Amino acid sequence: TAAPVHLESLERSVDLARVEAFQHAVAQSRDVLGEEPLQQVCVLCREVQRDRALIQELILLGELTQRAWKAGIQVMIEGPGHVPLNQIEMNIQLQKRLCHGAPFYVLGPLVTDIAPGYDHITCAIGGTLAAAAGADFLCYVTASEHLALPTVEDVHEGVIACRIAAHAGDIVKGVPGAMEKDIAMAKCRKELDWEGQFAIAMDPEKARRIRAESGVDEEHGACTMCGEFCAYKVMNERKTGGLGTGD
Repeated sequence: TAAPVHLESLERSVDLARVEAFQHAVAQSRDVLGEEPLQQVCVLCREVQRDRALIQELILLGELTQRAWKAGIQVMIEGPGHVPLNQIEMNIQLQKRLCHGAPFYVLGPLVTDIAPGYDHITCAIGGTLAAAAGADFLCYVTASEHLALPTVEDVHEGVIACRIAAHAGDIVKGVPGAMEKDIAMAKCRKELDWEGQFAIAMDPEKARRIRAESGVDEEHGACTMCGEFCAYKVMNERKTGGLGTGD
């Protein structure tokens, strides 16, 4: 019989039923993880408000993962789709430990449920943190989530939002080439190189359309946000001996 888990560190708000359920799940996970990793999982479980069902599911998924691997079958673990922002990192760490590092994908996750019509945004917020914390795959969500079947435009916007989240996560993880794209974009912006910016942009068609619809004077160079007061434009003119060099 597994030794009892110390419960003094659990949040006081957790009721006795949840404590007992948590103790039962942790006791079962002892055989999977061993003693030292188990202590770390106890900390993770304290931080992530999860019940017995979810922890038990991860334990079973870990067992099934090992069975699949022994049979030469590839495995990817599906994660949750609704997780508060402060619990995402711990959720992923818990899954990685209980499922032996198997690839993990999450449906967002959405960090709040009060934004129907904008769930692609709440998805991207959670997806960014999930990717940075070690999620291996992000499932996109559209603006129509929880409301209706998505349109083609909904799908496009949802995929772009998810790609932005994934790219931001790649920067955090130091994925080769990720930060280099942002540096290249910064250089193009400094030079007011619009074609260069469009080429690097995640959604070049939309970026090009917004600029065209703004009524910008292409001869001027800057966008309509700052116009003649564009810091890059003023700086470039001064450096090349243009307007204002005598000031």
